[in-house]
Amino acid sequence: MSLLSLHRLWVALALGLGAAAWAVDVPKQARPMAEDPAIEARLLAVSEELRCLVCQNESLASSNAELAQDLREEVRGLIRQGKNDAEVKQYLVQRYGDFVLYRPEFKPLTYLLWVGPFVLLLLGLWVLWRVLRTRRGPASASAISPQDRERAEQLLKDAS
Repeated sequence: MSLLSLHRLWVALALGLGAAAWAVDVPKQARPMAEDPAIEARLLAVSEELRCLVCQNESLASSNAELAQDLREEVRGLIRQGKNDAEVKQYLVQRYGDFVLYRPEFKPLTYLLWVGPFVLLLLGLWVLWRVLRTRRGPASASAISPQDRERAEQLLKDAS
């Protein structure tokens, strides 16, 4: 390998690593906590019980989505206005529906959500019971004709 090709290889490697370093997304700085630690503690407690509408399986407290950050700011504002936790949740439910709650209330609109898994479990157990009961049933005596039974008995006698 010549000195010129080795030099070109080093330049290409340096350019490639430089471009890769440039493309890396630098994480945003953490937002400073509010002046009042009590507000932040309440915000954390409430947002742990709320679902991120973008991530859907992540709490509002742990999500980094922009909408989650906006919702945390909104919750922080509601807490500063003196709203209690229930009022904050009620406001978000009115605005986004029961989906925003990790544990929706037990009401006619959510009966299926709360009772559905138990109904499916009972239905599955009933089907399993029926299948096992029909499998365990006695073999039908009329499945073999009298001639076949007599022949089988004769074969068993001859074999012994």
